[in-house]
Amino acid sequence: MMPIDSASARRVADTYDTAEARTERERTLELLDPRAGEQILVVGTGPGHLLDEVARAVGPGATGVDPDPVMVTLARRRCGTRAVVTQRALAGPGSLPGGPYDAVACLQVLEFLDDLPAAVAELYRVLRPGGRLLVLDTDWTSLHWPGPGQDRHRRIRDAWCTTVPRSRLPYELGPLLQRAGFGGEWTRRMPMRGPASTGYGAALREMVADAAPGRCGLTRADVDVWASGVAFCGDEPFSVDRWFLGAVRP
Repeated sequence: MMPIDSASARRVADTYDTAEARTERERTLELLDPRAGEQILVVGTGPGHLLDEVARAVGPGATGVDPDPVMVTLARRRCGTRAVVTQRALAGPGSLPGGPYDAVACLQVLEFLDDLPAAVAELYRVLRPGGRLLVLDTDWTSLHWPGPGQDRHRRIRDAWCTTVPRSRLPYELGPLLQRAGFGGEWTRRMPMRGPASTGYGAALREMVADAAPGRCGLTRADVDVWASGVAFCGDEPFSVDRWFLGAVRP
């Protein structure tokens, strides 16, 4: 679920400092492979952690966009003069700045969009021939929580999935990339796994608990019982499948 106010945006931003997010960011940077002198665009900068690392690798030439004003403020604060950050939402033609770019990283954005063909076409437009696209999105139907009452867990997961327009985007994106003209598509599964009661697991549990009441027949009481049970599991792990998808503009 995208942030809906400044408080929820800051709570999402806090997840970028967790151990799970740091591990994922290291892998993202490895797959993006930013090189000195390149022009690289990060779509969905969040608070700017990855963008700052990209900027340090390429020098002048790092640009980031995010639709949320809180995230833009945090990213500008983190990156300083090392990168240009603007408030923009990925949509149709002309929604992204400038170009052509040597590489574009699109992070946890496409799963929230309704018009995917237009968004993918815009990613294609801003890349130079031979430019690299790296997409990171989540299969939210894979979300698993520890503890008893797996039927309740499934209902909570299904409720959360209703907040994401495309909760299984990684399985839809390949054909869309091909139709847009991309080549050389590849995928990498990267499960996110960690303690259910601390770090990213705790933050995600709180976000899910806020979103689930009133969805899939769940009451506030149902969700509170679920959240307390997950918190009681301590170091038992939650897990969810992230997917990297890559392609090249011929």
